[in-house]
Amino acid sequence: MIKARVAQPADGNPGPAPPKLVGALVNGLRIVRHLSTTATPLGVNRIARDLAINPSTCFGLLRTLSHEGLVHFDPATKSYSIALGLVELAKGSLELASYVRFVKPHLEAIAAQNQVTATLWQHAGKDRVVLVDRADHDAAVRVHMSVGQRLPMYVAALGRCMAAYSGLTRAEIKRQFQSLRWENPPTFEQYWSDVEQVRINGFSIDEGHYVRGVTTVSVPVLDEAGRPLMAISAVGFSAQLDAARLHVLAQDLRAHAQLISRGLPRRS
Repeated sequence: MIKARVAQPADGNPGPAPPKLVGALVNGLRIVRHLSTTATPLGVNRIARDLAINPSTCFGLLRTLSHEGLVHFDPATKSYSIALGLVELAKGSLELASYVRFVKPHLEAIAAQNQVTATLWQHAGKDRVVLVDRADHDAAVRVHMSVGQRLPMYVAALGRCMAAYSGLTRAEIKRQFQSLRWENPPTFEQYWSDVEQVRINGFSIDEGHYVRGVTTVSVPVLDEAGRPLMAISAVGFSAQLDAARLHVLAQDLRAHAQLISRGLPRRS
């Protein structure tokens, strides 16, 4: 959701806990965390005692975690330790965290230089993107967007960028377009023309189509194969972004995206 916000300091409150948790999952994660902090493998009775879990329940959880490759069982000592399956699970998060740290200074520079909210979007499944980071400017009133927010892959300015490098045909993009919701929807012909312009100009602009009164400029961040790995968007109020400012903003975004693309690690 995009909304205007008056700048104020964050209070650090994480919010209320979920009203109901799945006990077995909670205990399974407690076991994984406990084993990750111990220097030596532990037996089931020791783990059950340390965590105040029923030994029979603890054994069942350990057997399940072992089957899934998250803990390792040593039959000789009948003890458990952390397995390499956790590394596989963490790989995607570690890569994303690395990208976010690398891109963050670029977001901050875009936001400060242009007085806009700069956002970083990442693929989240085949038809969604998720906001993984943002940088705000210092104006008292600004557009606010929440990290973790998800959007359809092909909506707004960032969606045109994703569509331009998706490899989908015009007919396939049209099917995707027909399912999108806009406050002030463009025609498909307008949308498709914008998609084609992304391949020429390297950026896209949405002026009040996705949200009335809000303008977004987006650029794709491409990997070495020319696929859209991420998208960077700059968001501001339409009344504050005239044609001259939009031109400068678009060129600034494109320059940062090119630097980021060149700095990304190459996949083997």
